[in-house]
Amino acid sequence: MIYLGIDTSNSPLAVALMKDDTVLIEETTNLKINHSLTAMPAVEEMLAKAKISPRDLTHIAVAEGPGSYTGVRIGVTIAKTLAWSLKLPLYMVSSLKVLAANGQGFDGLICPIMDARRGTAFTGAYDGNSLESIIPDQHSDLKEFLEQLKLHNKPVLFTGIDVSIHEQLIREVMGDAASFSALQDRLPRAANLIMLAKDSEPVDVHQAIPEYRRITEAEANYNKAQEGQSHE
Repeated sequence: MIYLGIDTSNSPLAVALMKDDTVLIEETTNLKINHSLTAMPAVEEMLAKAKISPRDLTHIAVAEGPGSYTGVRIGVTIAKTLAWSLKLPLYMVSSLKVLAANGQGFDGLICPIMDARRGTAFTGAYDGNSLESIIPDQHSDLKEFLEQLKLHNKPVLFTGIDVSIHEQLIREVMGDAASFSALQDRLPRAANLIMLAKDSEPVDVHQAIPEYRRITEAEANYNKAQEGQSHE
């Protein structure tokens, strides 16, 4: 069994190859380069290094979002194309759960955070041991989410490269309940993505769609315009 994992859902690019339970190659790049230019070349280079042909692959795993609209679309499109053309099973895993897996084993809750601007974030909460979803992935006002999170009365490990943006607010709301993962543990790991995929069910390639968790700005503006017309 040879798994290819791809995560382009935020600014880091994470790709990995696993053969059975062995990580052959795992690469993470955090240079904020357009994934449309780097993702497929990274996959091709990784396969070449491992001397593995695309025809040798047996499973494809991809981070389904939430995150950057463009980034999520790129990863999902590449994964769907490979799965369809090679006739391989496709597995889609929450981008937030991939981040949460960095802290698996934490005695409490794990809260991954992706900044979504204007005081909002893509976030959720996972059990530190089982990675079971405790609070569903969502796009929400971060302060309101933290106040909801605090009601669980458990220690919380915050992770993700955007945690530093909101660290002051997190400390203000969560107090001593908040812990923060080490800086090197805040990047997404494609090997974690693959391990999570192994515990999930494949999806229909033709029905697979990204999980954005919020509407686009264009959709929001359209809805506002429609509401304005309805009141005229």
